[in-house]
Amino acid sequence: MPELLLDVQGLETTFKTSEGTVHAVNGVSFTLKEGETLGVVGESGCGKSVTMLSILGLIPNPPGKINAGTAKFFDQDLLKMSSDEIRAIRGAQIGMVFQDPMTSLNPVLTVGRQLTEPLMLHLGMTRKQAEDRSAELLEMVGIPNAKDRLSDYPHQFSGGMRQRVMIAMALSCSPQLLIADEPTTALDVTIQAQIMDLVKRLRKELGMAIIWITHDLGVVAGLAQRVIVMYGGHIIEEAQVNELFTNASHPYTIGLIGSLPRVDDNQQKRLASIEGLPPMLFEKPTHCPFAPRCKWVMERCWNENPALEIIAPEHRVACWAAFNNKERPRLHV
Repeated sequence: MPELLLDVQGLETTFKTSEGTVHAVNGVSFTLKEGETLGVVGESGCGKSVTMLSILGLIPNPPGKINAGTAKFFDQDLLKMSSDEIRAIRGAQIGMVFQDPMTSLNPVLTVGRQLTEPLMLHLGMTRKQAEDRSAELLEMVGIPNAKDRLSDYPHQFSGGMRQRVMIAMALSCSPQLLIADEPTTALDVTIQAQIMDLVKRLRKELGMAIIWITHDLGVVAGLAQRVIVMYGGHIIEEAQVNELFTNASHPYTIGLIGSLPRVDDNQQKRLASIEGLPPMLFEKPTHCPFAPRCKWVMERCWNENPALEIIAPEHRVACWAAFNNKERPRLHV
């Protein structure tokens, strides 16, 4: 049975701004097993990226601050580590692929320099060994003429190729966990499909765990084994991917799935939309953060924020209506 790789409990992160304190992440808790792929979905500003950046110690302080929580990686609390200790974990044991490869890669350094540096730093390789390994990595992610391309700069690569370089860099030290923050958002659909196929292949070959952050449920359906849905800095639903798509129980998740175009829709129904706007998080919510936009809202939703509760095996939801079978929202697909 796979061991527990990552255990995050009660994570809270805030940012001080000129307009007030933004409560970006509010008590997020989740786990990840070895070799598992976890999808994290939600609209922009829901706390997906900030959660992962907090775990890796990449929140700038100030203005950001982690106020509470633990993030145990093989029983080591990442949130209590010094800068040097967490730096030894990043890259070596946890790799991260950022959203925009053009801004993540240093434009004045060659791709070879950026690939060899972590190998020399974390694995103690000589420059020649690191260069040979870098060429292998570029070949592994599908970049032709890999050895010759080590001397090229990021602007000499296409968007899809730059993202492949970022994946190669994240995998350079054979991490046990890969965190991918919307890595296909800026790419066209054919390149997106290639990157997803590449990640699936590498997952099988290397046996690593993956956290895939996205706002695209279609991507999650084809990649993840388990999904957490975030809204307003909270996890509002968590389930195995098949369970989520067939038995979504939070009104927000139902809205997300209802907004997906379907190739088997013979009745040509209009896509569903979620009315209203995401919450302004200048105050920590004391009620359900989705209440202002929810068509199943009840009086209790305005008075108390529901905690995640189990409603089926491996399926948790934070919704008062979902806890009540008579009032429970239904997914119509």
